[in-house]
Amino acid sequence: MTSHRIKALAAFAAAVLVLVTPLVTAPAASAASSKFCDGGGFTVLGKSGTNEFRGTVPAPAGRFTVQGKYTRFDVDPATLGIYDHGFTGAANVGDMTGGRATPLYASKVPDHRGLTMTGGIELRVRKETVEISREGTGGLSVKITAKDCAQGGIFQMEPERGDGARTRIVHTLADNTFYYDNPAFRAQLGKFLGSQCTDVATGPPDQFCVQVTPRVNIAADSAPGLVLRDSAQVATRIRQASCGPDFTNTLGLAETRDHCGGVSVWDVASGGRMGMVTGEDATEVANPPTNCTTDCQAENGVNGELAVLGFPSPAPTASRLAPRSSTDGLDSPITAP
Repeated sequence: MTSHRIKALAAFAAAVLVLVTPLVTAPAASAASSKFCDGGGFTVLGKSGTNEFRGTVPAPAGRFTVQGKYTRFDVDPATLGIYDHGFTGAANVGDMTGGRATPLYASKVPDHRGLTMTGGIELRVRKETVEISREGTGGLSVKITAKDCAQGGIFQMEPERGDGARTRIVHTLADNTFYYDNPAFRAQLGKFLGSQCTDVATGPPDQFCVQVTPRVNIAADSAPGLVLRDSAQVATRIRQASCGPDFTNTLGLAETRDHCGGVSVWDVASGGRMGMVTGEDATEVANPPTNCTTDCQAENGVNGELAVLGFPSPAPTASRLAPRSSTDGLDSPITAP
């Protein structure tokens, strides 16, 4: 290894270690470790990942439960909207809940604007993963993919429409869960961090040398070790103007300006996705997602090459986004593809 390379790695390590002491970090395991999924598996509509299933099942009249060892949520077959999504608190090396059942989202609801879902539900249950999809009128389809793990990239929703227009999806957090501006990222704004960086001021930018931007994370006071974030691909967050003034943001940054504390509104491209990542994946200084709407991957392997900045626990009051909700943005015109 060259002396230049050694100095670069030393600078990267020093930049990250500055923040480690006062912050809570994910459990001592690599991001998205397979150990986080040990014994995981879903049961849904009478099918189990233990026996594996792939096929079409009749759509029930009402909501049905997707029950895993580590996570669970309910699905509305009429829209494939998600309700009561949370962690169960099952024991695992990657558990972030302190062993307690912890609600995360009250709902994640897509607005199909007059299109309706028809026919059966395409279901695939295999080991710790589940795929649920349903089609409808006007080229409508929604696909839900989830992993039953204690942390990592564990969920995504992918809408498609025949007219190519975007789908508005409203995320509402559970009562004791909130959005906040992560101070660990704010303290390092503009710096370049990662294993390929040679200078924190100039980078140069690379797959493994990424400039720090603001990070909105999600936390819950009932679970001090919990951290997650919304993960969007080809999606635009809709500003909610009345949520801006009550949060002191002198930098006026788009990531937190006009962002409510318990609700976020997103316009997702046909073939794009709205997901969630948890644990180290939620506090990693990562590259923006690719502009992909076909055969996209939820995660790219980084093999520990990127900086993980951690998070404060509890999240400071001044960093919590407020007010909690607003009707602003809900009826805004759908953004263009």
